[in-house]
Amino acid sequence: MKELSKIFGSLVFNDNVMREKLPKDVYKVLRKTIDEGKPINPKIANVVANTMKDWAIEHGATHYTHWFQPMTGITAEKHDSFISPTDDGNIIMEFSGKELIKGEPDGSSFPSGGLRSTFEARGYTVWDPTSYAFIRDTTLCIPTAFCAYSGQSLDKKTPLLKSMEAINKSAVKVLNLLGYNDVTRVITTVGAEQEYFLIDKELFDKRMDLKFCHRTLFGAKPPKGQEMEDHYFGSIKPRVAEYMKELDMELWKLGVLSKTKHNEVAPSQHELAPVFSVSNVATDHNQITMDLMKRIADKHGLVCLLHEKPFAGVNGSGKHNNWSMSTNTGKNLLSPGKKPNENKTFLLFLAAIIKAVDENQDLLRISVSSAGNDHRLGGNEAPPAIISMFLGGELKKILRCIENDLPYTDEVLNKMEFDVDVLPSFMKDTTDRNRTSPFAFTGNKFEFRMLGSTTNIACPNTILNTIVADSLDDFAKSLETSTDIETTINELVKNTMKKHSRIIFNGNNYAEEWVVEAERRGLLNFKTAVDALPHYVDDKNVKLFERHNVYSKEELQSRCDILLEEYSKTLNIEALTMLEMAKKSIIPAACAYTKSLTETALDKKALCSEIDCSVELNLVKKISSLNACLLKKLDELDSALLESKNYIEVKENAQFYKDAVKIKMQEIRAIADELETIVGKEYWPFPSYADLLFSI
Repeated sequence: MKELSKIFGSLVFNDNVMREKLPKDVYKVLRKTIDEGKPINPKIANVVANTMKDWAIEHGATHYTHWFQPMTGITAEKHDSFISPTDDGNIIMEFSGKELIKGEPDGSSFPSGGLRSTFEARGYTVWDPTSYAFIRDTTLCIPTAFCAYSGQSLDKKTPLLKSMEAINKSAVKVLNLLGYNDVTRVITTVGAEQEYFLIDKELFDKRMDLKFCHRTLFGAKPPKGQEMEDHYFGSIKPRVAEYMKELDMELWKLGVLSKTKHNEVAPSQHELAPVFSVSNVATDHNQITMDLMKRIADKHGLVCLLHEKPFAGVNGSGKHNNWSMSTNTGKNLLSPGKKPNENKTFLLFLAAIIKAVDENQDLLRISVSSAGNDHRLGGNEAPPAIISMFLGGELKKILRCIENDLPYTDEVLNKMEFDVDVLPSFMKDTTDRNRTSPFAFTGNKFEFRMLGSTTNIACPNTILNTIVADSLDDFAKSLETSTDIETTINELVKNTMKKHSRIIFNGNNYAEEWVVEAERRGLLNFKTAVDALPHYVDDKNVKLFERHNVYSKEELQSRCDILLEEYSKTLNIEALTMLEMAKKSIIPAACAYTKSLTETALDKKALCSEIDCSVELNLVKKISSLNACLLKKLDELDSALLESKNYIEVKENAQFYKDAVKIKMQEIRAIADELETIVGKEYWPFPSYADLLFSI
């Protein structure tokens, strides 16, 4: 095996490759584009494209693709070969700057939310030079943005890049006003912890619900689930370890900083955590990670499930979005230092984030909204749907002292002692962790814990960047007219706490008391995606995004419509799958079992009329009753799906699916799951939860 340092990034056209292969003057111009956002001219692009092509061919590439992230939530690509014909009937390998900078894929079949008509189907992909190109299989993948013929964004990346520029401008302005004149750029960094399930492919292939919906629509609770808490951080099974080993290796080749791997809480559940990267790069890397997870699982006879709740009754899968801010001078703006009460810059940026989160609870909730995540939020596995912030005892006390004009006295930090001589002592982390908090401060970053496993992290980070930029702009107005910066900072922090401290909660977010307390505080509680998503286009949100040139009103409306339509389509597919599984498999299986029981009872009676057949007859009666009830509920679901066609407007349609279709699906599942506990195993048509969760 090669040294890891040689393998890492070996399939990436990264800075080392560019420095080595590009002419020095071209490299300098490209670096200015990457570091400072300077535009790149076509002549430079031609040199970069030709060098990129030669490097890719050296590594076995025959094609290139503009790799982009449409509103489907996954990635898209159209592959073109490098070959061009010559007059003598041969070929040459070509790749121009024009082809590097711009692609023209047909956009007609991608979700647009009404942004363009079919006759305006052309879309444009535009090179994002801040995210390095990479090779996958035999294709050079060039990360790009995707926009409509009209120039409006049709993807997840374009708004993210705009939000990164917005927070950069706002943060640099504030820092310059504070005297940090050497700061010329501020970036947001992200580390996305990815949870997932691995199940045996042979069993997966026997379940229509997993194939079509990526979650089980039926399944009785197994005798053992996660209640023994023996899977979390447990020994990794050999088959899974081999999968993780290959996954790490392939991610490292693509420059993805895969760092941590372990078993998660639920059986067959695992987690991968990377090192922090710049937000748009982290987004690309997370999309690469999810894709590779699925591809590599197939090679090992496994299937990787990324659905937020593939199995009822056990923990679902989330994606913890660790977010922070850093300057071009290497300063982490969310690092409190040894004396956070004296770190005025940190306190000011912390106050800006508190203000942003409180004023934009709706947007943060929207950013994690989906049909899949509705199954997970609020369970004892994920934060509730109510947005709140955890700061830890020390920071909360410092802010309270500023709010109330009280002196802050440093407390002696608690030392962790084990009373065992061989074990070293250490200082306790004053923030610790609150696993129930949606938005928790964890030392030098915030961990946004509400994201579902399938979420493209671009949207949550676009919103985080924009709302914090807006708060910083408000603070900048006060700082610009200040005659005493330190006093102004204190006033800004003090006023923020007076107006927005309701968002801070360090307690148990799972407690019923918190729901009551949150309502008393006036915090929002959008329990489902359908409740949250329409607020995307509230007047305050439209003004916010237009103010920072992140979304136009039309782009926001399109996203609202796309996500509501996606909700309805998801439930429609699940409902149709449920109908087919129940009608063609579950009811016939139950009938076959009752026939067997009846024949057994008749055989007994034929043998001896006095033999007790009550067991068989009672089971037949119970199963027949459940089967009849199941058939009735299936007919009701059929009728509801027909009725859904009457609701043409996307919001009304999604509301109907939530209020009518989803309820009927839950009723059907309850009956079918009870049948599974009664019908003989050899008759039941699908692998059970015990098979799926404990087979590897």
